[in-house]
Amino acid sequence: MDFSIKLLVSEAIRTVVNHADWIGWNLFLAFIPLVLSVFLFRRTPIVKTAIEYRHRSLFWWLGVAVFVAFLPNAPYILTDIIHFVNWVRAGASIWVVTLIYVPLFVVFLTAGFEAYVMSLMNAGYYLKQRGLRHYVFPMELTLHALSAIGIFLGRFLRFNSWNILTHWNDVASSLVGDVFDRQPMITIVITFIILTLLYALVKPLHFAMSHYWKFRPQPERSQFVIPNS
Repeated sequence: MDFSIKLLVSEAIRTVVNHADWIGWNLFLAFIPLVLSVFLFRRTPIVKTAIEYRHRSLFWWLGVAVFVAFLPNAPYILTDIIHFVNWVRAGASIWVVTLIYVPLFVVFLTAGFEAYVMSLMNAGYYLKQRGLRHYVFPMELTLHALSAIGIFLGRFLRFNSWNILTHWNDVASSLVGDVFDRQPMITIVITFIILTLLYALVKPLHFAMSHYWKFRPQPERSQFVIPNS
């Protein structure tokens, strides 16, 4: 195995340049539901004017519909692992795979799924704030199921989120004619299980990190006092 820093850097640049378009586009789509979830479900300084003004208005419900339509784009990134497999099969060296492909895909897949997890947690936060805590788990399962269907429509039937409006008749006919056949249903169920398990593993980590950050020990002011010279 030949190792050359120069060739490794050259391959890293070539990989980023050749694949930046679809990687950047998929990440952009993945972060749309996250941004929407902040505006729809969170009271932050940016949008503190209010859930009260938006709550259950027509505009708010349209926002929720767009959120649900774009949500599958976040976990959809997990299916881009097929590109990693294809790159490895193309005969890349072990150094290129280990030092370029693996880190690139770890960051890429993690960013996409993190956007998914945080979007659902924001929706759950909203339900808790409205006194609807008992609906959080059913909501999560429902969105896992809808996302699994959306991933199938995107990966295998090549639909995009906006096709629900632009080609709604094609999407509807595909749902009736293709999705509910045996093989697609098996794929969707497996995808649903994977999303549910991954979310169940990652969500507690978010709570643990949030708890640590909230209750972390605060340094004493005296530690930052510069002694007089």
